[in-house]
Amino acid sequence: MILIWGMVNRMKIGFDNTTYMEMQAEHILKRVERFNNKLYLEFGGKIFDDYHAARVLPGFDINGKILLLERLKEKTEIIMCISAADIENNRIRDDHGISYDMDALRLIDNIRHIGLDVSSIVITQYKDQPSADMFRDRLVQRGEKVYLHRLTKGYPTNIDLIVSDEGYGANQYIETTKPLVVVAAPGPGSGKLATCLSQLYHEYKRNVDAGYAKFETFPVWNLPLNHPVNLAYEAATADLNDVNAYDHYHLDAYGTSAVNYNRDIEVFPIVRNILARITDPSEVYKSPTDMGVNMNGYCITDDELVREAAKQEIVRRYFRTWCYHKEGRLGIGAVEKLDILMKQLDLTPEYGVAVRPALEKSKAHNCPAMAMILADGSVVTGRTTDILAAAASLVLNCVKKLADIPDSVHLITPAVLGPLLTLKETILSDANPLLSLEEVLNALSICAATNPSAEKCLYKLQELKGCVAHSSHMISKTDDIMLKKLGVNITCTPEFPSRNLYYI
Repeated sequence: MILIWGMVNRMKIGFDNTTYMEMQAEHILKRVERFNNKLYLEFGGKIFDDYHAARVLPGFDINGKILLLERLKEKTEIIMCISAADIENNRIRDDHGISYDMDALRLIDNIRHIGLDVSSIVITQYKDQPSADMFRDRLVQRGEKVYLHRLTKGYPTNIDLIVSDEGYGANQYIETTKPLVVVAAPGPGSGKLATCLSQLYHEYKRNVDAGYAKFETFPVWNLPLNHPVNLAYEAATADLNDVNAYDHYHLDAYGTSAVNYNRDIEVFPIVRNILARITDPSEVYKSPTDMGVNMNGYCITDDELVREAAKQEIVRRYFRTWCYHKEGRLGIGAVEKLDILMKQLDLTPEYGVAVRPALEKSKAHNCPAMAMILADGSVVTGRTTDILAAAASLVLNCVKKLADIPDSVHLITPAVLGPLLTLKETILSDANPLLSLEEVLNALSICAATNPSAEKCLYKLQELKGCVAHSSHMISKTDDIMLKKLGVNITCTPEFPSRNLYYI
C-alpha cells in the first residue's frame, strides 16, 4: 500500500488544472456580463497555498485561484475583509502560525506583488474594539483606504430594517472602479457576505444594477454527497460543524441534485429575500448552488485517484484534529465528527501511508520517531537523538537518500555544530536541548558553502514537496511550520513526547 500510493500520488494527476482555469474564468466573466458589468464575487477558501485542494485533487495548482484572478486583472480589484472580533481575539491561522490581521497584511502584499489591485480594506463586525482601532490607524498611516462596517441591524430576521439606510445603508460605501470586485479574507467568518450585500444596497441606491456570486472550491456540487472529496471538506471544517447536504432548492427549481453545505442552504432564504429587494427580481437566484461559480467537478480526470487522495486527507485531518484536542485547542465534538467520517469510509488511522513505519521505528528505539514516503515510494525514517529532534533527523536522512550520500557522512561539521549548541544551551539558556528542524537547516545551509555533500543535500530539500510524513508523537510548533514550508504533508499520533508542559 505504501509503495503503490507513494508512487501514484507523485507521478499521476487526477485533475486537469488547465481546463479548470479556462472554465472558471469563462464562467466568472459570464456572471460579470449577466449583472451589467458590476459583480461582487465572494471569494471562499484560501487565495494562496490551497494545499487542501491540491491534496484531494492531485493536479490542482495550490495558487490556481490567484493565477486565475491574474488572468482577469484588467477587470478586477480586491476588497480585503478582516473581522474586528478576530483582531480583538488574536485569532491564529494554523497553517502559517500568524494572526488573522497579520495574515491579511501578508495576503495584501502577496496579491500586489503579482500586479493585482487591492483597493481597500474593510474591518467588519466593528464594535469600537481598541485593537481594531489600532489596526485601522496603522493601515491609514501607510496610506491605505480603510472602511468600518458594524453588525447589520435587524439581521437576519428583519428584512425591512436590513435593507434600509439604518441596516446596510449604515455601512460606509466602498468606492470601486472595476467590473469584477473580489471580496476576500484570511479565513471564514470574516464578513465577506455582509460586505457584498452592503455594497449591493449602496449600488442600488446609486442606480447601479450590480450582482453577487460566490467562488467556492468545496463541496463539489456535481459530485455525490458522500464522495470522499466532499467528505474531506467536512473533515477540513469539522471545527465549524459544516455538513454537506443536498441543495433542495436546486432540486425543486431544476430537478437536478446538487451538493452544498448547511450554512449556505440555511442562509439562502435570507439572502434571496435581500437580493429581491436590491436587484432585478428576474436575476434573483433560485438556489444556493446558483450563487456559486464552481467548475472543478468537471475537471476530475481520474476519479479513483482522487477518491484515494481524499481518503488520505481525511486520515490526515483525523490525526490533526485529535492533536488539537489534546492541546486544548478543539472540543471533543470535532474529534467525534472525524471519527464518524473515518467509520463512514471504513478507514483506520493506519490507513495513513507513513503511520506504520513511524510507529515501528518509535517502538524499536523507545523514543519519538518519524517516517516519510519519498516520490519513488521508498520509506525513510528518523528518530530523536541526543541533539536532534525527530523532524531534523528525518529530513537529514531524506536528503541523504535523495542525494545518494552514505548515512555515515556528517553533513553538519563540528565547526558549525559546536558553536550552534553553545549558542542554544549556554548563551540563550534554551531549556530544550534538541536542535529543531529550522536550526538544522540553517546549519546545513552554512555548511553547504564549503561541503559539497551538504550543498547537494541542500538542493534536494525541494524534492520533499508533496511527500507524506508521520510522527509517532506530537512535534513542536516550529518543526510543524518548517515541514509545511517544505511542502511536507505531516501528521502526528496524538501523544505528547514527554511530560514537559512547555517544551515538547
